Amino acid sequence: MTTTNTIKSAALLATLTALFAWFGHALGGTSGRVLSLVFAALMNGCSYWFSDRLAIRMSRAHPVVRDEEPQLHRLVEDLAQRAGVPVPTVYVIDDASPNAFATGRNPAHAAVAVTRGIMDLLDTRELYGVLAHELAHIKHRDILLSSVAATIAGAITALANVFQLAALFGHHDEDSEGSGLMGSLAFHFLAPIAAAVIQLAISRSREFAADAAGARLAGDPLSLAHALQKLERGTWVRPMAVNPSSASMYIVHPFAGGGLVRLFQTHPPVADRVARLEAMARAVASGVSA
Repeated sequence: MTTTNTIKSAALLATLTALFAWFGHALGGTSGRVLSLVFAALMNGCSYWFSDRLAIRMSRAHPVVRDEEPQLHRLVEDLAQRAGVPVPTVYVIDDASPNAFATGRNPAHAAVAVTRGIMDLLDTRELYGVLAHELAHIKHRDILLSSVAATIAGAITALANVFQLAALFGHHDEDSEGSGLMGSLAFHFLAPIAAAVIQLAISRSREFAADAAGARLAGDPLSLAHALQKLERGTWVRPMAVNPSSASMYIVHPFAGGGLVRLFQTHPPVADRVARLEAMARAVASGVSA
């Protein structure tokens, strides 16, 4: 699992570089390609070293010490011991929408963030199941992958807007004459889609894996199943105002939507996740290894 996610992270960074180079050439010829490659190199470094900090900042989370949230810390500490990983830094997001995520480049530099809404909505058993899911992400070392994906998706969308603005003023690179308008249109429409596809490629399978591992870690698949059902309803009632590029980090999709929004949701349907967890619970009850 660890090796696979390391390879995926490297592939994701390589994809970023290739996308930026292609779009940069389409918009600015040789100079645009060089500029894009320089920007991609900077983003690759920032994605690895600072993606966790960016994720925390984007979510407007703040750290809480044990005296402020003793039960939350107790649950996280217990699960970290069970998982055999260092205790992550605990953050709280002052938002009534129920949700949670984990971030960091490795277990030694990990963080878990939960909203006020999830602590109000779930009972202790269900919150334990959710935190077990997040500790599973940390143990599997796929928190870097999700953090990098969120950073890259945001960067691609931001760069699309920058190049669209630059196209309004034109350019003078001889080998890109006639390509500026088409390149601008392509980047404007395809870049956000490319960002979503990058996230879709990694998020759905890792959520199923973290559900299963978290259920085993907590020793109770139904606690997470019940929590997911509550969270789905809770996010419909109280959607979370987050940057769409960071939506893949959360345990459930933070806002509702239909049409294209649902098409590009990075999470598998909650019903499918619950069905798998209920099957695990039945297997455990019958004495079959899940």
